[in-house]
This record gives sequence, structure tokens and C-alpha cells, in this order.
Amino acid sequence: MSASYFAHIGFFNPYLPLWLKDLGLSLITISLLITIQSITRIVAPYGWGWLSDHTGERVKLMRYGATMALIGSLGLWFNWGTWWFAFILLIMFSHTSAMMPMSEAAMAHLVSSSGSFDTKRYGRVRLFGSIGFLVTVLASGAWFEKYGMRDFPAWSTFTLLAVTIAVWLLPNHKEPRHAHEVNEPIWPILQERKVQWFFATLFFHVISHISLYIFFSLYCDQLGYSKATIGLLWAISIGVEIYWFFSQSRWLPAISLPAWLMVCSAVMVLRTGITATSASVFALLVFAQMLHAITFATHHTACIAMLSKHFPGRHRGRGQALYTVIGYGLTGFIGGVGGGFMSTKYGLSSVFYTSIATSLIALVCAYQVYKQHQT
Repeated sequence: MSASYFAHIGFFNPYLPLWLKDLGLSLITISLLITIQSITRIVAPYGWGWLSDHTGERVKLMRYGATMALIGSLGLWFNWGTWWFAFILLIMFSHTSAMMPMSEAAMAHLVSSSGSFDTKRYGRVRLFGSIGFLVTVLASGAWFEKYGMRDFPAWSTFTLLAVTIAVWLLPNHKEPRHAHEVNEPIWPILQERKVQWFFATLFFHVISHISLYIFFSLYCDQLGYSKATIGLLWAISIGVEIYWFFSQSRWLPAISLPAWLMVCSAVMVLRTGITATSASVFALLVFAQMLHAITFATHHTACIAMLSKHFPGRHRGRGQALYTVIGYGLTGFIGGVGGGFMSTKYGLSSVFYTSIATSLIALVCAYQVYKQHQT
């Protein structure tokens, strides 16, 4: 399931902006349409997470989400204007945005033993998602370079068909219901200072990534890179991500998880700095993309491991949902809308300069997480 889901994401997220641009839409319209994904991540994941926690039916809910997203993707085949695409993307994102938190929650449950999160097992499972992303980002980049962007809707439908098939093939596992855990409120956990600082560093770290997720393909296209080269740059970042997920059990124990959060934010400052100032130098841009192993893969595993400690048992689904809402919902909405207006007025490079500042804030917050765990 992980491989098929990220295979879909591997072509959809990098090339959606370029397809919308090919349709003749303005930069601000493109950024607003892409921001729909982030808007759904603000509302949908927590609702789905609450439902999955209370029913234990994560697999059934993922099956529903995948099927509805597949049906919704058929609307991309018809160019009936901006509002039509907004409606279709809302349908698709409302259901796909719910799948990843439930999948991560189920995966965290499967790779945990005696209450301990097994980073080695998690990495070996999660790397299949990265492989799926790598395959489609390269294949679709080469395809779009040769045939143009007109086949984007077909890629959307067929990759979501693969996701739907994979989800329906999953064993229909239902987590046992424990009434005392379901009824236990989550608010006391959120009042802990270390949890608050954790979500703060998550917010500022991921909003630094938004410039890459939303504007990187457009930025490279503006600099004159071909679609195949853009796909290669994405593939490089996923290649090092795969290596990290496969070997992370060797490196993660070297320092504590809060210390890793500081390292990740510090490296993010470097990555955004290079992208903002030296993206026209291909070798430096390749190096910046290789830092994805730290800024995303390491950061993601550290966050999932810390979430499993802060939100155990029946809180797991809501904890993962909050991770998505704060880390990828609010950040995407603010970064997408703000970045759209900023890039229209000051150029695409301005969003990467802004990301340098947000990375520094993330580093300060990560230090606070580190201090809270030392007491």
C-alpha cells in the first residue's frame, strides 16, 4: 500500500503545478489550487483519525478513501474551468489526505513491540513508499518531457487505481476496542510543554519544506531545467531518502531524537540557503537535494517515533492526525497562499529565502524540545 500511495504522490505533487501551468493558469491561481490539499489536511485527518481510533476500522476507512479519490480523479479528464478543478481536487484531497495518517498509525502499531518503536522495521517498510515515489517521478518526468502534460489526468487515474487495488488487498485488520482508552481525553497530552514545543518545531520545519513541495518544480522550470531534469532532481532526493530509511537503525541511536530534530533544522537552513542563492548551479542544486535524507527522512522518522511515545494506544490515530494537520495542513495553507502572493510580487526565489528564516525558527524550537527532554 505504501509503495502504491507514494507512487501516486511521486508524480502528482511534483507535476500538478506544471500541468496547471500548461493549462494557462496564473501562478497565484496555481498556488491556490494546490493549497486545497493543505486545506483538507487541516480538517479531514483529525476527523478520520478520531473515527479510526473509535472504530479501529483503519483498513475499511482507507478502502473508502482510496475508492472515492479514484472516482474523483475522473473529473480531471474534463477541462471545465478553474472552479471545476477546485471541486475535483477538493474531493480527491479530502480522501487521500486521510489515508496517510491512518496508514502511519497502523504501521506504527505494527512495528512497535512492548511499547517501543522499532525504527529499523519502520524504515524497511517505509522505504517501499520512497521506491514507489522514485519510480513514478522519473517515469512521469520522462513521459511528460516527450509527450507533454496532456496525459496528466490518465496518470492520476491509473496510479490511484493501483492505490485502490493495494488497499483492498490489505488484510481487514481491526484493532481491539478498549473503552477506557477511547474515552480518555487527549487534551492533557497537548498541555505538556515538550509536546507543544514538538508541534512548534514541526510546524516551522515543514513550512520550510513547503517552498520545495509547491514551488520547486515551477522554480526549476523558470530556471530553464527540462521536465526530465526536474524529475531527476526529485529522484535524487528520494534516492537518498531510500538509503536513509534502509540504514537509519545504524545512525538514529547515535544521538537522541530531540537532538536529531535540531540537526534536521540546521541542515534545512543550509538546504534552503543553497536553493535560494545557487539553484542555477546544477551541482549545488544536486547537493541540496541530497540533504533530503536529513531534512525529510530523518525528521519524519524522529517525529513518528516521538509521536508514538506522546500518543500511545488509542490516541495514536489522533496523534498522527495532529501531525498531518499541524505539519502539512496549516503549513501548506499558509505557505501555499503566502508563497503564491510572494512569488507573484517578488519572484519564486523569495519563498526559498523566507524558508531560511522559518528553518532558523524551527531550530530554536527544536532546541526547546531538547531542553524539555533533559529535565
